Amino acid sequence: MVDTETLVPAKELAARNKAHFPNESAEYRAARNALLAEEIELRRHLERVAAQRRALPAGGEIAQDFEVASESGAVRLSSLFRDKDTLMIYSMMYGPQRKAPCPSCTSFLSAWNGTAVNLRERVAIAVTARSPIERLVEYKKQRGFANLPFFSDTTGEYTRTYVNSEDADVPGFSVFARRDGKIRHFYSGEMGGEMADPGQDPRGAPDLDLLWQLLDLTPEGRGTDWYPKLSYGPK
Repeated sequence: MVDTETLVPAKELAARNKAHFPNESAEYRAARNALLAEEIELRRHLERVAAQRRALPAGGEIAQDFEVASESGAVRLSSLFRDKDTLMIYSMMYGPQRKAPCPSCTSFLSAWNGTAVNLRERVAIAVTARSPIERLVEYKKQRGFANLPFFSDTTGEYTRTYVNSEDADVPGFSVFARRDGKIRHFYSGEMGGEMADPGQDPRGAPDLDLLWQLLDLTPEGRGTDWYPKLSYGPK
């Protein structure tokens, strides 16, 4: 991590900006350069948080090599690493009690399916849910998630350990590391609804779903009453 004392002040860097666009006002340019300084600070804060995350002490060794169901039969969590030393698992909201998969989880998985082509060169990835594997395979085919391996947590032991102790139908994201023959928990998203700021939907930081990050770049922003759907009908 870069020593913050050696960094050029963000406002000074922003002052080097030479961007101008047709017919913009002086007020716009001043406000945009002020925003640019904040964006530089945000970039630096993201780097600091990422460095702090990477520096976490070794997490707890997994209590058991969880069994999950794959498209070809029962497998153990250790096998999901394949030839990688890091495993990222997204647990989606699609329990057997649900008539349809979660639209927000589906939105994230749509983005993850695209970046998985590159991501899996560095780490192993997996998607789990509590529904039977046959249901997950059908969902995978319907959505065209060819790059995502799905697994059913049939017993719920993994879900209760690393997603929700009460086996609630909530999403989860965890990272595991295999070092020196041992598999340890490295990181899980831990921001819950009780940690949301006033008027804010519960979410982690940074957002896993690129959808919300892109909407943050628009005049309307995320809005307060719009959420992704499984289908939007004919266009």
